[in-house]
Amino acid sequence: MPLPKPARRAQHHHRVVNCVGFLRDDGLWDIEGRMTDTKAYDVDNEERGGYVAGGEAFHDISMRLTIDQDFLIHAVECVIDAAPARMCAGIAGVFKQLEGTRIGAGWLRQTRELVGGVKGCTHLNELLQPLATTAIQTLWPLKNTDEKKERRGAILNSCHTWAQNSEIVKQVYPELYTPDPPAA
Repeated sequence: MPLPKPARRAQHHHRVVNCVGFLRDDGLWDIEGRMTDTKAYDVDNEERGGYVAGGEAFHDISMRLTIDQDFLIHAVECVIDAAPARMCAGIAGVFKQLEGTRIGAGWLRQTRELVGGVKGCTHLNELLQPLATTAIQTLWPLKNTDEKKERRGAILNSCHTWAQNSEIVKQVYPELYTPDPPAA
């Protein structure tokens, strides 16, 4: 069902985030994300030759996480093809610090400690969440039943559908079901 018809308006900004999961020939997985921002109007910017033209990428940022079936990150590659300042591209290599970390509970908190704020790039950090969910969506259906049972606690109380007192949990994981609402 689409959103209701909006009020009259004019587009000023367009952000696209696209993530894709790939199985590599060596058995590892590449999870790739790209974020682009464009404006519908020219933006003054001395770093970019005086201005960034409307429709030209204001940001064009990509990241690849190479992971194994246990979500351990083996390699991180980042590219900043367009940004408001030339120095932006220089931070991409810092994200190699994520190599050896594991996507799972607490991972985004860990990434903020390693590459958050002035230690990293806001936009590359923004890509981490959709990359993580893309990794999970890519690999989770392929996990065997025992692995899924072992990790089922990670999904419990992650949203209203997977709340410990929901009908879905009652059907899929009856041993985890409780009629009491989760603690706030």
